[in-house]
Amino acid sequence: MYSEWAKDEIHIDRLEVFAYHGVYPEETRNGQTFYVNAVLYTDMEKAGTSDELEHTVDYGAVCHFITKWMQENTCRLLEAVAERLSEALLLNYSLVSAVSLEIVKPFAPVLLPFEEISVRVNRSWHRAYIALGSNMGERESFLSDAIEAMKKHPLIELRKVSELLVTKPYGGVEQDDFLNGAVEIETLMNPQQLLEALHEMENAAGRERTIHWGPRTLDLDILFFDKIVMESDNLVIPHPDLENRRFVLEPLAEIAPAFRHPVTGKSIRVLLRDLEDFR
Repeated sequence: MYSEWAKDEIHIDRLEVFAYHGVYPEETRNGQTFYVNAVLYTDMEKAGTSDELEHTVDYGAVCHFITKWMQENTCRLLEAVAERLSEALLLNYSLVSAVSLEIVKPFAPVLLPFEEISVRVNRSWHRAYIALGSNMGERESFLSDAIEAMKKHPLIELRKVSELLVTKPYGGVEQDDFLNGAVEIETLMNPQQLLEALHEMENAAGRERTIHWGPRTLDLDILFFDKIVMESDNLVIPHPDLENRRFVLEPLAEIAPAFRHPVTGKSIRVLLRDLEDFR
């Protein structure tokens, strides 16, 4: 599914749909014509070689899916139509790694001369690596519950789960040993949305943020998100100082040894080896 946007494209241009979206009551009551332009990013090499429909995205089925979704759902804003429909397409067509979707409203009630008004979004699956840790109470249960929560989340696909290992606390605070692991996921959420989802899982486990680097029932950290390098008030990606944390690198090397740190360019395997050599 994930491919950092597959290089091949299927285009659907000006698919006409009569549907019931709009801010004004008459728009949702009487309906109007919309046009949908979509670009589906996928890998066509296997289909090109086999000449079999099962190896590609059936664009006819996609057209019917778009029409059915547009007619069975009602949104006030074009932005909401584009966002929710792109999400539905990505969730329903596993061979599509990304979609560029334009919703055109040719008869928008603007009361001025214009050709068309439209909204376009680009959405895709993202690959992320998450570190898991716990050193309070039923550690293994907290971690397994978090993994199960990721499996059940509608916008997350759990791909790989490492073995769990017991590690000494990091940061100088005296406390019990940790149980640590790592997972690889694919998600339709952006980094901030993913962070909020992970915080909800931590809160469900009774996580309290009272002591920095202190004991915790559940700790879920975003290590990498695609190849993004970013810093905000509450989120830094890649996770800072991960190259000095064996409890992060060891489980990560199990599931993604060849993944390269977007800043240093070093693979996880090399980062772990460097840390072991240093010590």
